Amino acid sequence: MAKTNQPTIPLKIYRFYFDTGEKIHLPEYSGSAWRGAFGHALKRTVCVVRNTPCQQCLLKNACAYSYIFETPPPANTEKMRKYNATPHPVVLRLTQGSTKINDYYQLDTVLFGHGQRYFPYIIHALQTAGMNGIGGHRQIFKLVRIAEIGLDDQEKLVYERGELLAQSPASSPNVPAMPNRIEISFNSPIRIQQNSKNVADAGFTFAAFFGALLRRISLISYFHTDNPLDTDFAGLVVRAKTVQFSSQNLNWYDWTRYSSRQQTEMQMGGVIGTVELDLHDLEEFWPYLWLGQFTHVGKGTMMGMGAYTIKPTSLPAHESATKSLIMPT
Repeated sequence: MAKTNQPTIPLKIYRFYFDTGEKIHLPEYSGSAWRGAFGHALKRTVCVVRNTPCQQCLLKNACAYSYIFETPPPANTEKMRKYNATPHPVVLRLTQGSTKINDYYQLDTVLFGHGQRYFPYIIHALQTAGMNGIGGHRQIFKLVRIAEIGLDDQEKLVYERGELLAQSPASSPNVPAMPNRIEISFNSPIRIQQNSKNVADAGFTFAAFFGALLRRISLISYFHTDNPLDTDFAGLVVRAKTVQFSSQNLNWYDWTRYSSRQQTEMQMGGVIGTVELDLHDLEEFWPYLWLGQFTHVGKGTMMGMGAYTIKPTSLPAHESATKSLIMPT
């Protein structure tokens, strides 16, 4: 297994278009509702050993549901040996325009590395989930088509009327030239913990943010790609402690989700808002910050939490002043 000292994660972005024929009746941050329905549909589709916890199942390392939702560490792993689960290979992400009455409802999925192998299962499960109804109103969502979203934000039809078309190989996003200064917008609650406590808006530091991001990117590359990240982790963490945001406008957002699996309500609050960062002499952090727009960061990423976008507040002299570095949404 080759290693790299630069963060690279081959990934694919797919946009699912659903027809619902009426006003959307979903809660804010409805990624939780989609995740629950998606998981239930996928398990019913692929599970051949009923009433057996995944961790006790002999098929757990060869099962689409186990890999996507439980994601147990391999027996020979060198990382997370004491954990029952590793980072999932998929992120659900709500897109702009997801609640318009007359347009198709849009839901993005981002697949990392080997997760691409299970794309047909994901199609079937999300299609089934939509037809079974999403949210407390059990609103029906009929899958119409799926488009592959290129890293240039161009769409390519890959699924329509039950037919899966040819696709391009997964690739890691190219890192653009580093701006002088950026604004980072946290578009969904980012939930980071330190010393078993949530990092609130008042204590939200670059070190806390980057530490969580470095860990997530490292683990995704280790468990879901053939090129695990090999870099000076300790040095980056120490260096991050010397960096401060130029400004920040953050708030703590509380929300509650019901876990049908655990049959209890769960508090899933996190930080939302914006921060600004002067990137002078911070070249070593830039590739991670850019890639993190695709991976998300913190807890609950599979249901869309921890999403952020980057916007330059000034550009290098050789770049056009109108060029946007915002991740496709």
